[in-house]
Amino acid sequence: MKSAGSPLTLPLRKVCGYASLLAVCLLPQSAVVSQQPQSNTASATPLHAPPPASVYAGDSACAGCHQTEFQEYQSSPHHHDSAEATRDTVLGNFTPGRNVLRTRNPNLIFAMIKADDGYWQSSVDIAHPDHLTGIAERFDIVIGSGRRGQTSLYWKGDQLYELPVTWWAYTHRWINSPGYPDGQVHFDRPIIPRCLECHTTWFEALDPPNHYERDNMILGIGCEKCHGPGREHVERESSPHPPPPGSPEEAIVNPARLSPDRQMDVCALCHAGVGDSTAPPLSYRPGDVLADYVKITPPPPNVPVDVHGNQVNALERSKCYTSGKMTCATCHDVHQKQEDVDSYSTHCLACHEVQACGRFRVMGEAIRTKCVECHMPEGKSQGLNSHTGGQLLQAELRAHRIAIYPEATAHLAGR
Repeated sequence: MKSAGSPLTLPLRKVCGYASLLAVCLLPQSAVVSQQPQSNTASATPLHAPPPASVYAGDSACAGCHQTEFQEYQSSPHHHDSAEATRDTVLGNFTPGRNVLRTRNPNLIFAMIKADDGYWQSSVDIAHPDHLTGIAERFDIVIGSGRRGQTSLYWKGDQLYELPVTWWAYTHRWINSPGYPDGQVHFDRPIIPRCLECHTTWFEALDPPNHYERDNMILGIGCEKCHGPGREHVERESSPHPPPPGSPEEAIVNPARLSPDRQMDVCALCHAGVGDSTAPPLSYRPGDVLADYVKITPPPPNVPVDVHGNQVNALERSKCYTSGKMTCATCHDVHQKQEDVDSYSTHCLACHEVQACGRFRVMGEAIRTKCVECHMPEGKSQGLNSHTGGQLLQAELRAHRIAIYPEATAHLAGR
């Protein structure tokens, strides 16, 4: 198992020693997350209990029989969604002059420091004679694949907190982390179990909330997040008489064999908003009815779904979804790297004729790779944003409600 590292407290003299790095080039930034929930119909099936660590086999156990999928998944965004903070996983610019975040408060900056004992964030009061506020914490866990950014967490005993500064990949700079106000010193945003339920494979939650067994955590989104705990499956497949393929005796879930609703639930666990947990964390297993474990309430039909808040509900509002058996997996293969936007058109053309597009008469075959640009354009998120240095920075993500967007069509026509 991959376990998180141990935190240290950065001595104030070490921060003072880096004071010359803090007065150089100060940057503005962004990133505050809030998501919208979604609902489903609960069932009367008895609920699962949270599984112990002993029922997990680990990704490497899958590699023996599923080498191709295992190798492809190593480079996927899901696989890199969380990790121990090391020189191989931490993103961001630690170069003097580029390693600081300027805030709305002209005297308050944050310094990101690469030291012999790890990576650190420190708040700095430039009006103070020693340039210190007395707060510095180490990067212990990184969250996010890095495609859009990376947030870091730190341990305080057995409690886990979010660091106040995030790396923003859109503009390659440091910004305020989700939930932190601009121009204030806060290192106190707790990480609740629902956060870790989507950003890790397994963890052991303690009482009260935000207490965890810090050396007993499986970071990253592993194979068993979508296929269920796999130790029993590995043992049965390694026996002299393995069970027949596709039988319940295999003791593993293949999401492709689930009903469309249950397939959507596997994705909705993390891609339909935060929701309210109605069962202990990690109780849900692939194949369950998600509504039994998490209450997710979608926005009213007349309210647009944010491009970040609830991709599942946005897709469910699409005619492509309501008219057939479409699921997230129709277009997404989570084993692989994210496809480039033009290549997604091949999925659209499996059902639609390119000649039927209204723009075909004008653009001809050039329209063949532009389905997603017109019908799933990028938009600014109202949920994933940050107030940093007096600016509002918003993430730009692709809409998952497949529809006709006149502005996107007009933009394409103007090329």
